[in-house]
Amino acid sequence: MSKHDESTGAVHTGAVHTGAVHTGAVHTGAVHTGAVTAVVIDEVALTLDELAHACAVEPAWVVQRVRTGVLLDTAPDDHAVWRFTSADLVRARRLWQVERDFEANDDVAALVVDLTEEISRLRQKLNAAGVR
Repeated sequence: MSKHDESTGAVHTGAVHTGAVHTGAVHTGAVHTGAVTAVVIDEVALTLDELAHACAVEPAWVVQRVRTGVLLDTAPDDHAVWRFTSADLVRARRLWQVERDFEANDDVAALVVDLTEEISRLRQKLNAAGVR
């Protein structure tokens, strides 16, 4: 059941509201992707509906990305048992942003997000090695 917080304008749906994702775990940083802002939290487990809400997309959009292998590495047939991590949330938002901003199909968006993630990993390795 959703509740509207008159003081902040936020809509609370339990584990996810339009302001942040909360589980009580320690967060790793904030992600700002337009209208919906989330705090990335370690060990978060979002349902299909919660992920869709946090990304401001329809659940069918998420289902399509899972079925094509763009989200979740392995997923059972029953989407009621799907659980998404904070990394999945960040990836889903990036996918949606690329699709929306560049009118890209889901394959192109996945490629762009994959390459962006790889660049980030390589930069982290360079920074860890002290190379700038």
